[in-house]
Amino acid sequence: MPLDHETILRHLFEARPRLSGAAWLIVRDAAAAEDLFQNVALKSVTKNVSFEHEGALLSWAMVSIKREAIDWLRKRRPETLGLEPEVLDLISGEWSAHPQPEGRRMEALRECLASVPEQSRQLLHLRYFEGHSCDEVADRVGAKVDAVYQRLSRLHRQLRQCVDARLQQSSLGFSPSSDLG
Repeated sequence: MPLDHETILRHLFEARPRLSGAAWLIVRDAAAAEDLFQNVALKSVTKNVSFEHEGALLSWAMVSIKREAIDWLRKRRPETLGLEPEVLDLISGEWSAHPQPEGRRMEALRECLASVPEQSRQLLHLRYFEGHSCDEVADRVGAKVDAVYQRLSRLHRQLRQCVDARLQQSSLGFSPSSDLG
């Protein structure tokens, strides 16, 4: 059963700091980030979209607020001051030259991802490695957008549980053998 408008708004306002923060990271303007959050909240109850659970809603909201922020930034590009491409290249080169240690959590995630079924791995790759929106992923795999949100939400939950289990097992000295298939 889809979430009702009151539940949608309650979940969004609980996630407000995270959503506004994501917008702020792009626009670097607190007032604009708040306006963008409000736009997304309004769209969540006025557009013809439905959400089966909180995970689907929050995934949609995060994608929507990032898109709104990018659109806001594009409209104001002459007003904004960003880093020059040369500076970004220097930063990128510095990060590449001095990689950060990944730690046990990244290793556990890598192991868990290896056990994800191919179809699910394709969704994750399209969404996070190629950077496609959920709409684009849905088009590419021939599924409805809601189904993609639900699958990704389920994968996030499964991966989190797998990583937590592997970390707990490694801290106890056990060899992890859980599988997501």
